[in-house]
Amino acid sequence: MRILVIGSGGREHAMAWKLSQNPRVERLFIAPGNGGTAEAGENVDIKDDDIRGLVAFARKNSVDLVVPGPELPLVLGVTDAMTEAGIPCFGPDAYAAKLEGSKLFAKTVMREAGVPTAGFAMFQDVKAAREFVRDRGGPVVVKADGLAAGKGVAVCHTVECAEQALEEMLVANRFGGAGSKVLVEDLLEGEEASFLAFCDGERVALMPSSQDHKAIGDGDTGPNTGGMGAYSPAPVLPRSRWEETAELVILPIIRHMKAAGHPFRGVLYAGIMMTEAGPMVLEYNVRFGDPECQPLLMRLDCDLTEVMLACAQGRLDPAMVRWKDDTALCVVMAAQGYPEKYEKGMRIEGIRNSEELPGVKVFQAGTRREDGLVISSGGRVLGVTALAPNLAAAQKLAYQAIERIQFPKSYFRRDIGAKGLGRGV
Repeated sequence: MRILVIGSGGREHAMAWKLSQNPRVERLFIAPGNGGTAEAGENVDIKDDDIRGLVAFARKNSVDLVVPGPELPLVLGVTDAMTEAGIPCFGPDAYAAKLEGSKLFAKTVMREAGVPTAGFAMFQDVKAAREFVRDRGGPVVVKADGLAAGKGVAVCHTVECAEQALEEMLVANRFGGAGSKVLVEDLLEGEEASFLAFCDGERVALMPSSQDHKAIGDGDTGPNTGGMGAYSPAPVLPRSRWEETAELVILPIIRHMKAAGHPFRGVLYAGIMMTEAGPMVLEYNVRFGDPECQPLLMRLDCDLTEVMLACAQGRLDPAMVRWKDDTALCVVMAAQGYPEKYEKGMRIEGIRNSEELPGVKVFQAGTRREDGLVISSGGRVLGVTALAPNLAAAQKLAYQAIERIQFPKSYFRRDIGAKGLGRGV
């Protein structure tokens, strides 16, 4: 069996690592990949937005399954193109991918499907948007409508903050076309959780809950990033509530997409706020989260290849998906200055030493190989991930593993998992 993974981050390293464990996988390609994926398979110099190039490569190399990691190729229609070429692709078509590609589309679908979510208004005119936030006066969230690499969201407790966010998106064009429309939403209060499911268009296999840490600083301070760490399971969404939560935030979307003629296949990710009134959806993603993917795949206790192929072919049996009872926790090591300006080209040592600790795997993201060395090439560089019997042990192990890594001018949060521990787990 031949598999093509699309992407270059820590999520893609985690998927390649897990997929390579299937003895039936004869060749594993990653386009474009990174320093870590080169150890799990063969990196291919094709960008994740080069749909024609990816299809041509998959055809030429007789690929049996395509696994897109990031949202961009999905929004651009890679699944549609692969399906037309007769190649199974683990991911939704371009229409369903608008659940992530357009926040307005997602909100509209939520409203039609009866999914609980915050009230909102959409604007293209900055003057009208300013008047709206001034009239409201209360805390709001300002979101770029399109894809902004996880950074097009501003949580604003003051009118001044909201006006600044509107200025950056609608006037300064900070996020390009992604910010040409903005949503202004009511600010939901509570604790966040990530809730994902494998989907084949009709059936779902729920994944354990997880929790991402978006802010750059300890205590959820500073600007949002692509994610500075995650752990699973998340005590804020315990096992006893998974089925009822799925009925609220997962299954209505699956039914809606099927009725629309675009059955959702792949991973549906609901970012939710656990409020006093119950779970409410903040956003949908149409792929694994990064870094939620890393701890989730550390806990996956079955063959990922067969699960993904079953989803792509519309024959998922939820019983085939099994999970370890252990807790997994991932701490992202980033370059100092991320998510703004940061250095590249720094030599990283100690990864193998770190992985000698039982239960530790270091997933590489912004790295490249150079003369046998691991060199930093991005903002989020490593995802140091630990698997242990409970959250406290997983947290301790992950930070012990970090101590074994030599990475100059690195930065990482020191409180990943603290919210869960605060719940007494």
